[in-house]
Amino acid sequence: MVDTSVNIGSLQLKNPVMVASGTFGYGNECLDLVDVSKLGAVITKSLTLKPRDGNPPMRIVETTGGMLNSIGLANVGIQKFILEKLPELKRLNTTMIVNIAGSTIEEYEELLKILEEHDGIAGYEINVSCPNVKEGGLAFGTRCDTTSEITRRVRTLTKKTLIVKLTPNVTRISEFAQAVEAEGADAVSVMNTLVGIAVDVKSQKPKLSTITGGLSGPAIKPVALAKVYEVYKNVKIPIIGLGGIMNWSDAVEFMLVGATAIQVGTANFIDPSVGIKIADGIQKYCEERRISRVIDLKGAMKL
Repeated sequence: MVDTSVNIGSLQLKNPVMVASGTFGYGNECLDLVDVSKLGAVITKSLTLKPRDGNPPMRIVETTGGMLNSIGLANVGIQKFILEKLPELKRLNTTMIVNIAGSTIEEYEELLKILEEHDGIAGYEINVSCPNVKEGGLAFGTRCDTTSEITRRVRTLTKKTLIVKLTPNVTRISEFAQAVEAEGADAVSVMNTLVGIAVDVKSQKPKLSTITGGLSGPAIKPVALAKVYEVYKNVKIPIIGLGGIMNWSDAVEFMLVGATAIQVGTANFIDPSVGIKIADGIQKYCEERRISRVIDLKGAMKL
C-alpha cells in the first residue's frame, strides 16, 4: 500500500490532487459527475465581497495547446456564498479551501474576518493576481511589497492554512515566494496564468473583450515546471504546482521538481473527473516503483 497523504500547513490531505480555483465552480456543481471525496481538496472559485458579473463576452478563447480566459472574477459574493453554497459544501467529504480576491488590501482582510466566523472551511488561497484599485489597477501580485503586506495582514486573522497563489508575470517568482514565507504563509501555489492575447485575423480585432487574458493549459506546463523548481530551491514551505497538468504523468513531473501537491485546472473543462484519474495514476506509479509514500516524489528529480 502507498501512503498518498501530504501535508499543507496544518492540513493533511488524503492525496496530493486538488482542483484549481475557477475550474470546478464552488465544488458542488459536479456532484452528479464526480466523487469529490476522492480528491485531496477542492478550491472554490474566487470570492469577493460583493457579487460580480465579470467581464463581457468573449471572455474565453481556445488557443493552440491551451485557452485564454478573462472571466473577471465572476462570483456570487461572500454573503450568498455563505447562505447558499457553504451549507452544501460542508457535507462534502473532502478538504474545502476558499480562494479569496480583493481590490484593496482592506477587502482581503474583511473577507477573512467574515469567513472565519463560519465552520467548514479548512484553509484559504489568496489570489494576489487582482487589480489594486488604489494603485491604478496594477495587480497586487506583481509587486513584492504589496504581496508581502497582504500576507502579513491576513496571517494575523486566521490560524487556518494560508496559501498564496503567485503570478508568473514577474522577473523572479522565488523572491515573492520568499517574501510570503517570511510573513507566515503556509504554502504557495505556483503558478497562476500567463498574460496572453489572441487576434481574429478576419476582423483584425482581439478575440477577448478585455484584449489580454490569462493563458492556461498544456502550453504553459514547461514554464510552470521551471517556476516550481525555482521556488523549490529557495523556500522551505510546501509548493502546490499547477499549470497545464492534464494527466498523472504531468502531475508526477511537478512533484519531481519540488511540488508537494498539485492543482488540476483547464483539464477539468474537458473531463471533470480527471483529478480522480490523476490521483489513481500517481498511486499506481508509486506502486510500480515500490515507492511507499507519495511525498517521497517531492524534489526527487535526478540531476
